[in-house]
Amino acid sequence: MEHMAHGHQEHTAHDHPHDHSAHHGHTPAATWSTAAQATLHCLTGCAIGEVLGMVIGTALGWGNLPTMVLAVVLAFAFGYSLTLRGVLLAGVDFRTAFRVALAADTLSIAVMELIDNGVILLWPSAMDAMLSDALFWISLAISLVIAFVVTTPVNRWMIGRGKGHAVVHRYHH
Repeated sequence: MEHMAHGHQEHTAHDHPHDHSAHHGHTPAATWSTAAQATLHCLTGCAIGEVLGMVIGTALGWGNLPTMVLAVVLAFAFGYSLTLRGVLLAGVDFRTAFRVALAADTLSIAVMELIDNGVILLWPSAMDAMLSDALFWISLAISLVIAFVVTTPVNRWMIGRGKGHAVVHRYHH
């Protein structure tokens, strides 16, 4: 998946030999559109991990806490892996790509998971809803929308400072 963040951090071509944006040297464009695109990318990984974790936890008959922990771990794993894939496709070595994914996504995923799971915890009966219940899917969808709305300004702030998804953009040609 390709990140849509439109920004570059100043550095030299020597720092990243495959990075053609090094010659531009301008600061990230921290627009709402850029932040929303970065957040949507993050939301994709989080949603995949959340749903998969809940399906696995439910299928194994786990309680709410272990299921939620698995869902959060998988949300981070899928969020990072989507970024990692894009950076690796740019020809970057794994160690560098992994560091970029951590720098780009950690705060975004953490905020998204905090809000998403907080909404589910506070929603009456949502923690007890089964996969076959409409409440499960409605509460999950609404919690992800709220997480998106809260996380977008966080990503905008980070991109404006050359952090978060702005770091990833320099690896896309």
